[in-house]
Amino acid sequence: MVVLAASIISKSGKVLVSRQFVDMSRIRIEGLLAAFPKLVGSGKQHTYVETENVRYVYQPIDVLYLLLVTNKQSNILEDLDTLRLLSKVVPEYSPSLDEEGICKNAFELIFAFDEVISLGHKENVTVAQVKQYCEMESHEERLHKLVLQSKINETKDVMKRKANEIDKSKIERGKMDKGGFSSLQSMGSMGSIGRMDSGFGNDSGISSGNNFGSGSGFGLSSEVDSFSSKSKGRPSAAVSAPSKGMGMKLGKSQKANQFLESLKAEGELIVEDVRPTANSSRAAAAPPTDPITLTTEEKLNVTLKRDGGVSNFDVQGTLSLQVLNPDDGFIQVQIESGDNPEIKFKTHPNINKELFSNENILGSKDPNRPFPAGQSGDGLGLLKWRLQSKDESDVPLTINCWPSVSGNETYVSIEYEASSMFDLQNVVISVPLPALREAPNVRQIDGEWRYDSRNSILEWSILLIDNSNRSGSMEFVVPPADTSAFFPISVRFSATSTFSNMKVVSILPLRNGAAPKFSQRTQLVTESYQVV
Repeated sequence: MVVLAASIISKSGKVLVSRQFVDMSRIRIEGLLAAFPKLVGSGKQHTYVETENVRYVYQPIDVLYLLLVTNKQSNILEDLDTLRLLSKVVPEYSPSLDEEGICKNAFELIFAFDEVISLGHKENVTVAQVKQYCEMESHEERLHKLVLQSKINETKDVMKRKANEIDKSKIERGKMDKGGFSSLQSMGSMGSIGRMDSGFGNDSGISSGNNFGSGSGFGLSSEVDSFSSKSKGRPSAAVSAPSKGMGMKLGKSQKANQFLESLKAEGELIVEDVRPTANSSRAAAAPPTDPITLTTEEKLNVTLKRDGGVSNFDVQGTLSLQVLNPDDGFIQVQIESGDNPEIKFKTHPNINKELFSNENILGSKDPNRPFPAGQSGDGLGLLKWRLQSKDESDVPLTINCWPSVSGNETYVSIEYEASSMFDLQNVVISVPLPALREAPNVRQIDGEWRYDSRNSILEWSILLIDNSNRSGSMEFVVPPADTSAFFPISVRFSATSTFSNMKVVSILPLRNGAAPKFSQRTQLVTESYQVV
């Protein structure tokens, strides 16, 4: 009775994580896992499949399979108990139950598998014990951190001593400079007296000009006089002032500015070296301020055919929860959505599925277990849904491109038509162009345009598409080119409404007291939107 391997694979058979507990070659385990998708059935939550040599015990988790490969002599009840424990452990280390989340937390999952299964046999542990064992502190690590901190403190002390020595040397140098400057003043006064008494001329005496005299004079007295008049109340280090045009200048030179402007004209994206202000950094962070924040986001993946029709239409949505205060985590979320039977919903493994299907309430299976607080990003994903369609009426924005060659020029007409379902914001339609020496000749456009010469792309921007401009067009001319050079056309936009019409009706507290205040964010964004 032994577990050969514990694995997480996709429904297409891609192995994401696999931990072997007996001595077996990589080729053998890869062959066993590759054969599993061909044997698995559908419509069951907990089941197993047997072959001549091994038994597969598995459980679907969202779009993945949690799989145990055992020998046929193993106890199926014990294997199911092991599988249930692993299904509770996986969400603890990978809140996002998709390929990206599993691969990101692969090592943590492997360590957790080792705590659950030892040499192919299940350990008598709970989920809390597995987390405690995996997070166990190391004495060597703590000792290493103490040694490192002592070195840092010692370095800081050395730095302070060096700084004090530098300050003392500056003070001593300043005193020496003051003494030298007074001697220069006395020399200047003596020179001026000698000049008045002896009456030396310009050919052999001390000159009163600022430059070299016509003879051997060097202009000492006037320079010293000017220094003595300027240096009152100022540090002595300013005796030798730099000449104009030779000092360090802050900012960009005129040539550098001209060079940057020429790059901008060619379509380059120039990032200015400007320190962000406190207001801009605060606006970029935009942390949630309400005790409860729910975020509804749908990502749109669409591929349209240039001659009409839909090649791919896929909408993937998530409802995420952010809780600031741990005391506010004892809640349930009442939701409502549109009556679209094509949308398939999936809840988080820790959500009570029966409560959701009967009353549209998202609540934990264990009422005594609160939702976690302080989640990063958009928070904890409670609900996912997916919509796939081949109906062109579901597409929020269609693009028609008509290139035609006439003589030595290619005329390209592009038009868009937007559905009345959404008001689209920050729409950018990117049209690839053949290599050009200069920007295309845009003859007519509804909106703004920009030419990226580096990537040879013409970007058509519309700030907002609503009932006032559900359709628009652009026409430009380029040298003769093949019509396929203007594809694929990429589109990106956002909207404040979604296909599912997902809304949070209310927050239901599980403990006595008023329901905490909540806010809801809703957005539709494009992940990949192309006309090919």
